[in-house]
Amino acid sequence: MRTPNILVVEDEKKIARVLELELEYEGYKVTKAHDGMEGLRLFREEEWDLVLLDVMLPELGGTELLKRLRSGEDSTPVIMLTAKDAVEDKVTGLDLGANDYVTKPFDIEELLARIRAALRTKPVQQEVEEMRIADLTVNERTHEVKRGRKNIELTAKEFSLLVYLMKHKRQVLNREQLLEGVWGYDYYGDTNIVDVYIRYLRNKMDKGYEPKLIQTVRGVGYVMKDPR
Repeated sequence: MRTPNILVVEDEKKIARVLELELEYEGYKVTKAHDGMEGLRLFREEEWDLVLLDVMLPELGGTELLKRLRSGEDSTPVIMLTAKDAVEDKVTGLDLGANDYVTKPFDIEELLARIRAALRTKPVQQEVEEMRIADLTVNERTHEVKRGRKNIELTAKEFSLLVYLMKHKRQVLNREQLLEGVWGYDYYGDTNIVDVYIRYLRNKMDKGYEPKLIQTVRGVGYVMKDPR
């Protein structure tokens, strides 16, 4: 049986360490993040069985982070940890998609019981091995990319951008959406990095092939589609 993988996003390092030790003792695999942006980055890099998320975080608050986790179709269980015990704060967290809400200071045995309950109710998601469009196939699990019979080598960021485009195929995405969805931060100026990586992708998976799958929508952004 696979060891459950838990992400702890908590800026108070002593609390994060206690949680890490207790969870590892219970047999879980644990990774810590000490601010919201680090938590968002780690969340996007791995598959998680559960997230313990503090509300008051530097860089990116827990509530905003939760919004981003739930902005797609991800249903990973999230338990909010907070010193706020006002009913309206709990309602806000639950309405945004949190599965549970635990107020500090908490009893560790109660928290462990809530974690077990959340893991039991985690929906079984059917893993999509391959995504396809025209003669392009992308395997998100193995990171294999093929155009026809030819293997295409991509960097980690190029692969992340391609996967994001594939998951939103036939949707026109502007540069700000791609910047946040792939790079994990808000738009504060030049979005040229998006254009640079689109060019990298086109050179590797569209150049010399027909049809061209990454289309430019002038004045808006980009769309992945089979134009035929």
